[in-house]
Amino acid sequence: MKKMTLLAGLFALLCQTACKSKEVKKEEETVRYLATSPVVVDTSFVKQYVAQIRSIRNIEIRAQEKGYLEAIYVDEGRVVKAGQLLFRIMPKIYEAELQKAEAEVRAAEIELDNTRALVAKNVVSKNEQAMAQAKLDQAKAAASLAKLHLSFTEIRAPFDGVLDRIPKKLGSLIDEGELLTTLSDNSQMFAYFNVSEPEYLDYQTNAKNRGSNKVNLLLANNTLLPQKGEVETIEGEFDNETGNIAFRAIFPNPNRLLKNGETGKVMMTMPYKNALIIPQKATYEIQDKVYVFVIDKNNTVHSRLITIAGRMADLYVVGSGLKVDEKILLEGVQKVKDDDKINYEFQKPEEVIAHLRLKAE
Repeated sequence: MKKMTLLAGLFALLCQTACKSKEVKKEEETVRYLATSPVVVDTSFVKQYVAQIRSIRNIEIRAQEKGYLEAIYVDEGRVVKAGQLLFRIMPKIYEAELQKAEAEVRAAEIELDNTRALVAKNVVSKNEQAMAQAKLDQAKAAASLAKLHLSFTEIRAPFDGVLDRIPKKLGSLIDEGELLTTLSDNSQMFAYFNVSEPEYLDYQTNAKNRGSNKVNLLLANNTLLPQKGEVETIEGEFDNETGNIAFRAIFPNPNRLLKNGETGKVMMTMPYKNALIIPQKATYEIQDKVYVFVIDKNNTVHSRLITIAGRMADLYVVGSGLKVDEKILLEGVQKVKDDDKINYEFQKPEEVIAHLRLKAE
């Protein structure tokens, strides 16, 4: 009797589970998803390019004479003005050379005066006077050279800028040509970025579509630089190894936020002919890869990897993985799984684009 009761309970439980499964299956079969297809348009989109940021002027300041570093008048990272004294290399030996050269100039002047007096009395020829004049000119040239060498012991800023690291310390023996520091003019900044050959051709031949040369700069912390830049020049040759050509944009830097050597992303509006576009909400990502669900002729969905050539507001430009005549799941990409058979309603892509929402449902 006890066994019969247990079996009856088990049978009832199985019946209840089976009924619920049928109800769930029936409910799933009645769900209608929304589908659409890619569309081909001529458009433009904002593309990001990794950029190297450089100062408008960035130079190495090196010693022009050999000697001991006698004085450092500035500190690392400080802003300096054009002509400001930065370093002094011990000048004693150059001061002595200048004094010697100036003494030789005075001696040559006296000799020339004496020779002129003798020429006036016809004691010596005019050739002697010419020789004395040449000797004076030579002494003056030597004095000028000694004065120039002495001036090289004082290293001054050639323009307004900010100093980098100072590797040498007081008392260091400095060789001629040795690096003392680096000076950067950060009032404006260059951003160099590489563009592929097809994008370069589209950019150059579709000036009307791109609107202007204005670009934005996305910084490393994913914030936009408040100031807009402008594409200023394009290099003259393509890189044979990469097939890219370098663009250069210039950005104002009034707050000195940008520094030489930073990285960022230039955001440039690029024209795109025959772009295959789909709504972003029709996609999902796994480990930074983008997928869509393609619907076959039997109404079965299949997950497919696609590549993204560009991004616009709510839209992706598809690089590869889709054809224009294929149907893709628009809503419900988070609810279905690979090889599910579904019921769907097709909506024209033009209508979908007019009523977009970003997140997949």
